[in-house]
Amino acid sequence: MEQASAVPAIATRGLTKHYGNVHALVDLTIDVRAGELFGFLGPNGSGKSTLIRTLLGFLHPTHGSATVLGLEIEADSVEIRRRTGYLPGGIELYDSLSGADALEYLAALQDRGSKMREELCERLQMPVSVLRRKVRDYSRGMRQKIGVIQALQHDPELAILDEPSEGLDPLMQYAFYALMDDQRAKGRTIFFSSHILSEVERLCDRVAIIRSGHLMALQSVDDLLARRKRKVQLRWRGVAPDLAGVPGLADVEVDGDRMRATLLGDVSGFVRAIASPSLEDLTIEPARLEEAFLEYYAGDEASEEVRG
Repeated sequence: MEQASAVPAIATRGLTKHYGNVHALVDLTIDVRAGELFGFLGPNGSGKSTLIRTLLGFLHPTHGSATVLGLEIEADSVEIRRRTGYLPGGIELYDSLSGADALEYLAALQDRGSKMREELCERLQMPVSVLRRKVRDYSRGMRQKIGVIQALQHDPELAILDEPSEGLDPLMQYAFYALMDDQRAKGRTIFFSSHILSEVERLCDRVAIIRSGHLMALQSVDDLLARRKRKVQLRWRGVAPDLAGVPGLADVEVDGDRMRATLLGDVSGFVRAIASPSLEDLTIEPARLEEAFLEYYAGDEASEEVRG
């Protein structure tokens, strides 16, 4: 693994973007460490794509500042785009080009080569026979594969990916996850926005949660999960005992020999507290990032757009 830089891959300070009366980003301050896989979470319309476009110089901030790879987003936007890989959400490609020509054209725009193209095409199952076909004949998933390949083909030190697995079938999603793991192992930085919480939980070191342009949380995935409530189910030999006073146990429902509840906190302490010869069965559901996310969107209709 390559040595990570002490300079943040991305740093924002009070970054704000308004569209008239719409506040897309509000006083956003985050650091993305070099060499980490960082997830940026929020439903559609929360400000995810606005941040990405601002970081890459496609939009100008209303207030605040940001750097990417130590470069100022206002003064150095061309160099930032040259040194990063970028996959926009809903990528559009020239339909008249073949897949191979599209990749060559996009590589030439950055003038950084394409040393990873062959490996990426193999791993994402885009053989030469497919690359010779016109983009107009590609399925949505094939277009998305071209998008991922073009973003990573020059082996960028930072890749910024907007909904990268959208349109990929389950097999290709797993191929993409393995690719992300390998990029992290090489010391590359990946910043990606998503509302597919299972993949964020699977891949990311840290996560920022945004709501209506405001930063709601910035923590490691482990720390977020450690604070979440778990659902527990117990079955006893005979009538369920009274577990009042067991630390972290709440919302207890008893039905004869069965009990349902939620657990917050240390699982090992809970297991010790309920240990009994009459305990027949115990199920503890793992904490999920979805629960953490929905806490920050409680009562917000936008949370309905989130997929687990």
